[in-house]
Amino acid sequence: MPDHQVNAVPEDFFCEHTSSKSRVMALVSHATGPTSLQAVLTCRDSDLAHRAAQLLRKALTSAPKTWRAVSMEQLCAQLPDAPAASLRQAVTHALARTWPAVAGSLIDWRGLSEDTAQGAGDEADDGGHQEREARTPYDARLRELAGPVVQIVTLREYHVYDPELLVRTAAAQGWAPLPAEELDDDDPNDVVGAVMCLSSRDEVIDGADNVTDQSTGHRLRAEDGDEVADWSPKPVTAEFGAGWRLSTQEAKGRTISTEWGEVPDFAALFAATEHDCDDEECDDCAWRLTPRTADLLHSALCGLADQAYDDAEAFGDEPVTVEDKGDWEFFARLPKLTHGCDLQWRRRMARALDDLTDDLEHGRWPEPTCTAEELALHLALREAPSYLDEVEDNEESLHRKLPVHDDDYDFDTCKDLFFQDADVLMLYSPRFDGIEDPDDDANRRLGIGDLRPAAWFESFDNVEARDPHRGFRR
Repeated sequence: MPDHQVNAVPEDFFCEHTSSKSRVMALVSHATGPTSLQAVLTCRDSDLAHRAAQLLRKALTSAPKTWRAVSMEQLCAQLPDAPAASLRQAVTHALARTWPAVAGSLIDWRGLSEDTAQGAGDEADDGGHQEREARTPYDARLRELAGPVVQIVTLREYHVYDPELLVRTAAAQGWAPLPAEELDDDDPNDVVGAVMCLSSRDEVIDGADNVTDQSTGHRLRAEDGDEVADWSPKPVTAEFGAGWRLSTQEAKGRTISTEWGEVPDFAALFAATEHDCDDEECDDCAWRLTPRTADLLHSALCGLADQAYDDAEAFGDEPVTVEDKGDWEFFARLPKLTHGCDLQWRRRMARALDDLTDDLEHGRWPEPTCTAEELALHLALREAPSYLDEVEDNEESLHRKLPVHDDDYDFDTCKDLFFQDADVLMLYSPRFDGIEDPDDDANRRLGIGDLRPAAWFESFDNVEARDPHRGFRR
């Protein structure tokens, strides 16, 4: 080996970002000196540089025989030719666990960090060291991480209505299809790869519509046998539950096809009969949720859910304030103590509306299983009558074709029968400030329980809990 060559072994990969460019660096160890940094590639896109570093880390822990180049080629397709070539070469070295380097070209990272600290002057203190100690080593196992680890799994589905437009759009952004020998017969143009490229940018995709966008998350706990994905002895899976719309088999005879798609057939789901008899115990004579009542309540729940998701997406963690109340569609309607809740809480509130909608779409009375669903149903029952004028003025409305019943639009009885109590409505009154706390004297005297926002999604003891893995519609 020539004298100027150094035997080195890659240990890790990092990114360095500036306002104009990003650089990927390899941390390598070698016999001729301390562990050092070696430049890998430079590009203008910080996200691509970050993904390149992640890919190289994965190559370090992979066997050459099991390595699949698909992810690498998809990333290289988005990089300019020079950094793409450097990335391919770096992956080869990472898989081989060797790193060719020239003596004198390696940067002593220890000296670099010392110089940086000195340049910072008297402002440098233990805070910076503590932050570095708290950061995440790429190869750490779950039990070695001091802070909580949250695993988020996202499910996205796209209907590609114009494959040619989709492929052209992806190609214009630097994407290139896989070699023909790596493609399946049913996808010769690598539509899957094009969608993966475009969907990673979280933008509207020309030629495709997003038909599903759900996510589910939970905290990993080592004591429960959890592990971070790179060390997991079993595949990472997520259960999103059954579709929020009725399945094809369930829908047979229970939905109606319209130009807007399938809608619930409430005449079949809540079939009602009327007859006169003297038996007070007759089930057919008891009050019932009628098709027309169910239809309006369903419309109200769907509308409120869409408003809640819209608010969550538009405002995120921003609090509801007096000044901007008019900008909110849904969350300004909730009690004041919820106005500072975060994005995740708001998404769960939107899902509570979806859960009650799902009850109706399956022919069940909407039964609140938690405080969030109780308040959601109160709001929907208040909103439902406002839909009546709209459907009655529209001669083409499917609502007008539903059977008529004496119990139609009896929302007051709905309020009497659908709830166990009306405690949650006390949160709207300033007279009862503090009553949400289970340690409050009035709360304990009345046996109300925990009405603080953090407890709104805890299932009641006397009902069947919702599937915790059901995911989100949006």
